[in-house]
Amino acid sequence: MDQPTAARVLVVQPGDDDPLGRFDGWLTARGIDIHTVRPYAGDAVPQRLSADALIVLGGEMSSTDDANFPWLEQVRVLYRDAAEQAKPTLGICLGGQLLAQALGGTVEKGAHGTEAGLVTVGLTGDAAGDDLFGDLGPEIQVASMHGDAITRLPDEAVLLGTGRTYPNQAFRAAPNAWGVQFHPEISPATYAEWAGAFRGSDPEEIRRVGQGVDDLVAADATVQRTAAVLASRFADLVTG
Repeated sequence: MDQPTAARVLVVQPGDDDPLGRFDGWLTARGIDIHTVRPYAGDAVPQRLSADALIVLGGEMSSTDDANFPWLEQVRVLYRDAAEQAKPTLGICLGGQLLAQALGGTVEKGAHGTEAGLVTVGLTGDAAGDDLFGDLGPEIQVASMHGDAITRLPDEAVLLGTGRTYPNQAFRAAPNAWGVQFHPEISPATYAEWAGAFRGSDPEEIRRVGQGVDDLVAADATVQRTAAVLASRFADLVTG
């Protein structure tokens, strides 16, 4: 008797320093096969999603810099195809910004500088019954590192999580597609690597990025617990 084929997730990794992180172990533990495309290394971004689900990770480039990274538009095309097929989709940080753009939203340079470290995201009333964010309470603690911000969501999007500095923190862009501005996939060690490589001219911004290392170490049990729930629920959608 033939064994059932494992569910497959296509992961688009925009940068060498932005891996799938903890999500890798959580998803593979559910029997999901992961195929990673690395456009920074020359991999082609498919324009049609043949896998069962899609995850697009973060990266240090701006989602508005198509001139230097022409494959960004290819990711948007892939997002639109995934939405048409109603396949489970998750965009993280840069990936969330590209998802918003793909479906009609807007991304701009963040008016309040880099948001980094431990961030509180308040969940909206619409999050209560959401497949990913339901029953997580009134707020969650997350890891963050981004300079651009989603300033307008797609017209059909539902806001699920909001923040004090940047309001569009989590959203459902289509029935089976979610975007988050934060990084549920990373560990404090990954954040520490990013913080060590951060270059900025604003002393307060530099201080804030550095402080995030200690804050995330201290809050890791809480941050990881929420991230694991999101990963598990996404896996439910992929394998269901």
